[in-house]
Amino acid sequence: MSQSVLILLDQAARAAFEQLGFPENFGKVTESDRPDLAPFQCNGAMAAAGFLKKQGEKANPREIATQVSEILSSNSAIADIEIAGPGFLNITPTPDAVSGRANTLFSDPRTGAQNIDPKTIVIDYGGANVAKPMHVGHLRSAVIGEAIKRLLRFRGHNVIGDVHLGDWGLQMGHLITELEDEQPDLPYFYADKAGDYPDASPVAMDDLARLYPAASRKAKEDPARMERSRAATAELQAGRPGYRALLDHFITVSIASLKKGYGSLGVEFDLWKGEACVDPLIPGMIDELRAKGITEESDGALIIRVDDESEKKDVPPVMLLASSGAVLYHTTDLATLVDRKSEIDPDLILYVVDQRQALHFEQVFRGAVKAGWYDRDQLDHLGFGTMNGKDGKPFKTREGGVLRLEDLVSMMRDAATTRLEESGIGQDFDADERADIADKVGMAALKFGDLQNQRTTNYVFDPERFTAFEGKTGPYLLYAAVRIKSLLRRAADEGVRAGEIKISHPSESALAMALDGFDRALAAAESKYAPHLVCDHVYRLAQSFSRFYTDCPILKNDVATEVKSSRLALAELTLRQLELGLNIIGIEVPERM
Repeated sequence: MSQSVLILLDQAARAAFEQLGFPENFGKVTESDRPDLAPFQCNGAMAAAGFLKKQGEKANPREIATQVSEILSSNSAIADIEIAGPGFLNITPTPDAVSGRANTLFSDPRTGAQNIDPKTIVIDYGGANVAKPMHVGHLRSAVIGEAIKRLLRFRGHNVIGDVHLGDWGLQMGHLITELEDEQPDLPYFYADKAGDYPDASPVAMDDLARLYPAASRKAKEDPARMERSRAATAELQAGRPGYRALLDHFITVSIASLKKGYGSLGVEFDLWKGEACVDPLIPGMIDELRAKGITEESDGALIIRVDDESEKKDVPPVMLLASSGAVLYHTTDLATLVDRKSEIDPDLILYVVDQRQALHFEQVFRGAVKAGWYDRDQLDHLGFGTMNGKDGKPFKTREGGVLRLEDLVSMMRDAATTRLEESGIGQDFDADERADIADKVGMAALKFGDLQNQRTTNYVFDPERFTAFEGKTGPYLLYAAVRIKSLLRRAADEGVRAGEIKISHPSESALAMALDGFDRALAAAESKYAPHLVCDHVYRLAQSFSRFYTDCPILKNDVATEVKSSRLALAELTLRQLELGLNIIGIEVPERM
């Protein structure tokens, strides 16, 4: 059976309602709210009764449900239809229908996941700053963006991930001036030198992490020091060769560090561009916008008014140039859109950035649309909530500071190690394998703990809860997958091979129906850019397998060979789908635990 069982039943029910003279959409079939009664339901009889009443006819939803049931009773894919309450239809498919679908899924490397018409999509996520160590505030953008990127790629889209570095602005002036104070004899500070600078960077990442906060602190205390940083920033942006060479060093050193930080999360980018990359485009972009007549002067600044394009009238203007002539975040983000249009010409650009930046992106998007570069539905800001401590406030260290990302990863690894030791899992393995398992368990706990939440909501960071092997956690899912791997190894040792799936037990049917929901979960997750729906699916699948494993022995001696092969195929299919789903959300499964 090539079609999902739900789609097959949905088509049959729609045809039945249409045969009775009702709009076919009344026959919509969904997964049941009461799976203990039946796997699927159709509530269209109530809508059909309302339809008749509007036409002045008498209507009884149970009578309509009875008529629909009589039509559907001859369908070979339906084993039973029950009418409940005022006219709900509870529908149970036949074992043959479920078996046929399960065998189709087993023969499909993608276990039922469909490819769709591909789009070229740029996804802008990460947003780390040059010269600053990664911290806990970078986590959500990284893991959510990576999951959405992987989801869209798995669905068949051509997706380009761009880190969009913060490498422009006052922080660069702070770094340049502080470095000059420490090493004034470096050739980058010679005003008359125009080239031939050293290839090796004069600073390492630790130096940058020290220089920036020192300069920032001094500038806040001393207006003259602040003015030096601003002047250096202006010279950098004006193209002073020595400062540009320093910026290149800062970026190179920072990217090497960031690749390690993001790599520890399993996050990879195709583009490592930043604001500095698009600076050369800004003068031409400003000229184009002026020529289009959509800019105006306001108190010495150059702006684009964007409050007349929708019912929301209180959106502030796009700020292109400050009264000093300096470019602003709006300017560089618009120039980035120009660059992407020229270099990639994407169908869609997604920004995975903190929800608190919603107004900024609304301004930039309206400006890009007003300029005629994009349609509004080509630009989307996928905001997200904050990761909070148990006090309900954004997560901090015990001292009240911002936790570095590497320390967060270490914290989760240590929590996972403790949990594994308490559980006795892997105690007979060598130290390297135990460490690898702890890394995977810690990362699964961290990522799943984040991604299982709706993207726009805040959540409480709780390492103890996240690393539990019970409940809706990443470690629980890893253990479920590893248990199946162990089962398959034992089956191979005993010479048992997967064969044709023949559904005979309710727990087998429930597992097959859970497997059949994979494509629907992916489609829903894509439509809403909601990784939590993938998390929901893999958790439901793991639960369904657990019930199946308890109710349906596979390798026991008294189980018939044909049944062993059928159930083993269901187990193998579950493992493949679990690993596909977990890979989409960036979670790697160990071979054993």
